[in-house]
Amino acid sequence: MAETTVAEVLAELAALEDPRVRAVNERHGDDHGVNLTKLRAVAKRLRTQQDLAHRLWETGDTAARLLALLICRPKAFERDELDAMLREARTPKVHDWLVNYVVRKSPHAEELRLAWFADPDPVVASAGWALTTERVAKRPEGLDLAGLLDVIEAEMQDAPDRLQWAMNSCLAQIGIEHPEHRARALEIGERLEVLKDYPTPPNCTSPFAPVWITEIVRRRSEP
Repeated sequence: MAETTVAEVLAELAALEDPRVRAVNERHGDDHGVNLTKLRAVAKRLRTQQDLAHRLWETGDTAARLLALLICRPKAFERDELDAMLREARTPKVHDWLVNYVVRKSPHAEELRLAWFADPDPVVASAGWALTTERVAKRPEGLDLAGLLDVIEAEMQDAPDRLQWAMNSCLAQIGIEHPEHRARALEIGERLEVLKDYPTPPNCTSPFAPVWITEIVRRRSEP
């Protein structure tokens, strides 16, 4: 079978471009107009192709980079390669997919979590917080949860948007998963009021940490 070229993939993505999808995405900081269901269908057809993923990433095109993250082999990337990719990933969707679909599955995830957590770039730091939040929920052993709450209490209210969102998610997960810290997590959320007025669609849980914590704990307690 002939090798798929970058030019062929870019042409296919261009054909899928929808101005209405782009308009919605741009309101969230994402500069692409490809429906994600259709993008995933392309990825399913291409299957895993690490070399093609590398070349698609190098184009700098957002839709191409999202596709690259779907067809790559997460464990094939070197630590410094992932670090460089994150620092290039400035649009929210590319950033989120890189962290969630690739870095989390990498053998370098914990090393990168520690490096990014304290990075002076708030977008990079938000990735460190996202990886920390996963550990809070799934592998909390060795984490200083009280110390994390100290940092959240001191810094979340004035943090830039992406970093603030990541800190808030960590706050909520601490409150949900760790009953011994729940009262303090609720108190911090109530006092700081971060995302209290965030518009939330019907049947969705508010990202305001006290509401989020209370709702998830209630659901889990139901028979």
